[in-house]
Amino acid sequence: MAGPLPLAALQERPHASHSQRITILVADETAMACQLLKNALERSRFRFVVVACAVNRSEIMQSMSKNPAEVVLVSESLQEGPYVGFQILSELRSSFPGTRLIVLLKSAQLDLVLDAFRAGAKGVFCRAEPLAALCKCIRVVREGQIWANSHQLNFIVDALANAAPLRVRSARGKDLLAKREQEVANLVAEGLPNREIAKKLALSEHTVSNYLFRIYEKLGISSRVELVLYIVRREDLRLKRTTTTSGSHTVHP
Repeated sequence: MAGPLPLAALQERPHASHSQRITILVADETAMACQLLKNALERSRFRFVVVACAVNRSEIMQSMSKNPAEVVLVSESLQEGPYVGFQILSELRSSFPGTRLIVLLKSAQLDLVLDAFRAGAKGVFCRAEPLAALCKCIRVVREGQIWANSHQLNFIVDALANAAPLRVRSARGKDLLAKREQEVANLVAEGLPNREIAKKLALSEHTVSNYLFRIYEKLGISSRVELVLYIVRREDLRLKRTTTTSGSHTVHP
């Protein structure tokens, strides 16, 4: 199986260097597990700063409210029990849309990988992999990329392709996305990071993040991966309709 790599279609130009400070919140089952991971990350050659450790939902939300981290590492299981980590993802995504979420899995079961991305994770990481790989995962996810290996991504694409029909218009026949939301979505599909989308549209990064959150809500999706697939599938649908109405001739936009 190929090692974890950023998804090429969503790859954003990396800006982080080894000297760039990245703040992290670590959420794990026990305080000892949190501390061990904190020590390992802060001893690495990268400027990782673990601003808080948490073992349950309450501690995670309190810590983020006081001092939001750029990246949250969430174990699949927390103090409250198995798979509680998945339940906190959507709440974090809603309350802190600018924060990148990475799920730490005990084993890379494909159904868990899919659930993690559906809930809003930007990356999944199996604990059996080396620390160096986790460090790279944190850096590329912080820069707006998606972290998963090729086998996992193929499974995700297949699952999404077989999901519910594409929601292009509302029940009244109107486009689900407003003009500005469509502009943001199209730029995401082109592989631009929020920073460059903000510059292109003369917006702040925070505003772009808010647009993305509203787009996700309208389309019933939860990640950048699904948004890109939405745009691709919508374009395919448009081309099919154009070809149908134009006979056998190829119509160029």
